[in-house]
Parts: sequence; C-alpha cells; structure tokens
Amino acid sequence: MDQIIEYFSGLNPVVGALYATLFTWGVTALGASTVFLFKTISRMALDGMLGFTGGVMVAASFWSLLFPAIEMSSGEGFIKVMPAAVGFGLGALFIFGIDKILPHIHINFKEAEGIKTPWRRTTLLTLAVTLHNIPEGLAVGVLFGGVATGIPEASIAGAVVLAFGIGLQNFPEGIAVAMPLRRSGLSKRKSFWYGQMSAIVEPIAGVIGALAVTFFTPVLPYALAFAAGAMIFVVVEEVIPETQLDKYTDIATLGFIGGFIVMMTLDVALG
Repeated sequence: MDQIIEYFSGLNPVVGALYATLFTWGVTALGASTVFLFKTISRMALDGMLGFTGGVMVAASFWSLLFPAIEMSSGEGFIKVMPAAVGFGLGALFIFGIDKILPHIHINFKEAEGIKTPWRRTTLLTLAVTLHNIPEGLAVGVLFGGVATGIPEASIAGAVVLAFGIGLQNFPEGIAVAMPLRRSGLSKRKSFWYGQMSAIVEPIAGVIGALAVTFFTPVLPYALAFAAGAMIFVVVEEVIPETQLDKYTDIATLGFIGGFIVMMTLDVALG
C-alpha cells in the first residue's frame, strides 16, 4: 500500500482521481466476470456481500468524508458543522431527485421506479446501479481534488484508501448486477457487459469532482459532505432494504458490521 500511495503522490490529483476511479470500475468488472464461472449465486452469499457493501459505504461516508469536512471548516459550534450539514443534505436530495426521475429497477426485479419507459429490464437494472455509483466516484474525485488545494485534512493516503475501499465493495456490486441478468436468460457476455457498464460513471464523476474542488476550493467541505449524503441515501434507500427481503437478514447484518470495521480500520490506520 505504501508504494501505491507513493506512486499517486507523484501524479496530478485530477489524473490520480481518474486512475483511482478506473480501478474501482475495473473491480466492478471483475465482479461481473464471475458470470463466466457461475450461472447463479446463493441468496445468502449475495445478502452477505451487499451487507458488506453497505458497511463500507457508511464507514467511508464518515471517516473519509464527513469527519474531514467538519475538521476543515472554520468557526466553532453550529458555524463549524454547518457546511457539512448543508452538503450532506444536498447530496441526499440530489440522489433522491435522480431516483425519482431516472427510470430504473432494483436488483429483485420486482418494481420499476422513475419516469415510465419502454426500456428493457436489463437496461433499467444497469441504470439503478449506475445511479448508486455516482456518489462513489464523486467521493474519490473530491478527495483527490482536496489534495490539489493543499488542505491538510485531504491527503493522498486518504484518497487512495477510499478508492481501495470503494473498489472492495464494488466487487459484489458487479456480481449483484450480472448474476440476476444471467439468471434471467441473458448470455454470459451480455450479463458481463451490463454488469461492468454500471460503474462506467465512476471515472466520469471522479474527474468532475476533482476538477470542481480544484477550481472552487471553498466548496471542499460542502463537496465532501455532499458525497457522504449521496452515499448514505443509497445505503438506506437501496442496499439495506435489498438485504432484508429474504431469510438471511442476520448474514447481511454481520456483513454490514464486517464492511464497516474493514473500512474504518483502513481509513484510520492508513488514511
């Protein structure tokens, strides 16, 4: 990990954000590639992995985003926490708005949301996970952008650890898209294609986030909290409910706890 951090330290932060989010996209593709080995995955394993994903996202939201946003804000008391509170709320509302507009369907294939459309269910499922990947890419990009501004609370180590953590939880996300598509009758190649395409938005969001913070340094606390709010909305609205639909709720809960511990440990020890 030290060598990776040293490598990223020598890069332009925007380029670093691009490379880091290309990595997270690649891990999603790796998860989606499991359709070439298996046609299905047990519900217990899927719920456990989705729980792990939720735990990583919640831990990253606080340790990598909210806490630094509060620390770098000036003032005391309510004044100090206000940028984080405002950014967090705006991030959640942003995903809420997109969720109501963008046509998509959840992993269980039971209910379509957003504007009515004749698009195929495979496209709608891919759009659902794509929507959830926006805040992940944005979070990595914003943190790399913070490094470019020279703010002590934003470090290359923290940005790399966040990208690693998000990549870690993107593996089950790739499976969660590709496997249902494969089970519904799509070919292995098409299931993989849709699975990996769900994360293509991460490099785009990462570069946008890094550039925005680089050019508008004062928005950094708001931007960090914005990404955190968006990620928490995704966890509460989609990830956790999805793990509670079957009989493996305890497995999902333990997966969540494990994911939170792993991300918290990585962030505090290395970031």
